[in-house]
Amino acid sequence: MKRILITGLALLGLLQLSAQVTPKDSSAYKSTKLKVDEINLVSSYYRQDGNNSSVTGGIGTEKLTDISNTLDVRLIKYDKAGIKHNWDLEVGIDHYSSASSDMIDLQANSSASSADNRFYPSVTYARENEAKGQTLSFGLSSSLEYDYQSFGGTIGFAKQTKNRNGEFTAKFQTYLDQVKLILPTELRSSSDSNGTEGRNTFAGSLGYSQIINKNFQVQFMVDLVQQNGYLSLPFHRVYFTDGTVHQENLPDSRFKIPVSVRGSYFLGDNVIVRGYYRYYSDNWDLTAHTFDLEVPVKISPFMSISPFYRYYSQQGTTYFKGYEEHTAASEFYTSNYDLSTFNSHFFGAGIKFTPLNGVFGVKHLNTLEVRYGHYDRSTNLNSNIISVNLKYR
Repeated sequence: MKRILITGLALLGLLQLSAQVTPKDSSAYKSTKLKVDEINLVSSYYRQDGNNSSVTGGIGTEKLTDISNTLDVRLIKYDKAGIKHNWDLEVGIDHYSSASSDMIDLQANSSASSADNRFYPSVTYARENEAKGQTLSFGLSSSLEYDYQSFGGTIGFAKQTKNRNGEFTAKFQTYLDQVKLILPTELRSSSDSNGTEGRNTFAGSLGYSQIINKNFQVQFMVDLVQQNGYLSLPFHRVYFTDGTVHQENLPDSRFKIPVSVRGSYFLGDNVIVRGYYRYYSDNWDLTAHTFDLEVPVKISPFMSISPFYRYYSQQGTTYFKGYEEHTAASEFYTSNYDLSTFNSHFFGAGIKFTPLNGVFGVKHLNTLEVRYGHYDRSTNLNSNIISVNLKYR
């Protein structure tokens, strides 16, 4: 937690400087100069525990901690034709320590696998024609850590209906990944050199949102996701009924279809009810249902609270079995409890402050939000997360 607070306060000087140099805007004037529209800093601390580690074949500690910091800067300008140009620049870095990953080497007490950093920058450009109600966007992203590298690209299109009460969205994303083949120590040979294997993900998303009336809004979404390549993780052990140890082996293709609906209902001026449901299915015979409810309540003109609850239920893949339950007759096998049958509960609350004179007295630093959540899974995995969001606008 100390690191989160230090990071947030360190940004304060940058925000004060930006407030001095950023030109003021008004609804009547659209600046043709590039200007800062919004800056978000999100810092979080995550901690989990459990006893079904995939690294040790479905048994053993799942203790993990993660400290995450993400800085998001949004820039805008209008050209002479009145077209709005948006740039979204984001950079994030995580540092985690994992007791389960440390057990890639069963004799290790603090190996190189026990901690790692993940660095993930991205940039998105959007060209918005407000007169026609349509937006075209492009994005590039990357995620880099010791044993995993990912590079992604996104193309998106949005079109509003003639009365501006509805909007159709379409997006295509692709991720090209490389997985470093770090095997459990007892499965390595003298000729192993930690090579890499590729996996590719292609995802198409279609959505439609509609304002039903002044109090009710709804959105529908469907995704089609195709993954190909090395979809296992090389350091996941699987123990057979005869006591022998093997490397996780999963199909090299996976097709996913999530379908979701989201709604928001305004109960007067101070209460919003937000609901969400998603159905998920894939060709690994895994299905899942997600129900989510959040109720932001405005306590005063400058403060609101948002209690939330999410229920998740999953019917696991037939490729999953626990410790020493697989046999040699299985073509594919895993003891990763993320692919098992389980249900989970995630609940907590957020509190948001929007002081009249700005957070810490900085006028443009207009929002401070703190959120806490607790997660419980029926496989005895539990976790806690707390996050802090500072917004400059």
